[in-house]
Amino acid sequence: MANVTLNVSDAQGATTGTVEVPAEIFGHTAEEVASRVPLIHQVVVAQLAAARAGTHATKTRGMVSGGGKKPWKQKGTGRARQGSIRAPQWYHGGTVFGPQPRDYSQRTPKKMKAAALRYVLSDRANAGRVAVVNFGITDTPSTKAAVAALSPITENKFTTVVLSRENINEWLSVRNIPTVHPIFADQLNTYDVVTAQYVVFTQEGLDAFLAGKTEPAAKED
Repeated sequence: MANVTLNVSDAQGATTGTVEVPAEIFGHTAEEVASRVPLIHQVVVAQLAAARAGTHATKTRGMVSGGGKKPWKQKGTGRARQGSIRAPQWYHGGTVFGPQPRDYSQRTPKKMKAAALRYVLSDRANAGRVAVVNFGITDTPSTKAAVAALSPITENKFTTVVLSRENINEWLSVRNIPTVHPIFADQLNTYDVVTAQYVVFTQEGLDAFLAGKTEPAAKED
């Protein structure tokens, strides 16, 4: 596969050049992506499940205070026999089969998560919705400058902006934009790409992301 070319834009949203990125990450065809939709779905579901606290709980009849005394004698009253006022059929009684604390996380191999991320990035790249933007922000954060740089590219649609750990001022500039979700390159995941219509990298963010994807292969050699 040939490398994929992404546009590089300046602080005014004008295209100033291009950058090549590996086809292994951004170059899968639409047919390949379509065939991997079940994989992407599984990874996203697992990620959302892992985010659940799982602290929900209800009280069973043994946990509700009171109810130690039999409300009336077993026979002779003409009423149905009852052993406790905390039985489930009673008001303020215990709950039957209610939710209890549990761990919702699912086992998802690293190779599955890496593959799903590659396919969703390729899907956005195939649609022309991956770009590299130079925000032109140096010493002082500026949300106004960030909006000016992003608006011509993303048309104010929901965007995941990928930054390096050194892009602190860029992070401070985009974090208050309602249509932007900033994330560091080493945290980029399938869900944050699937939910975004555009994916925008800073040059440093792209370099950090690609370095993280190529380092393991270098170590194996």
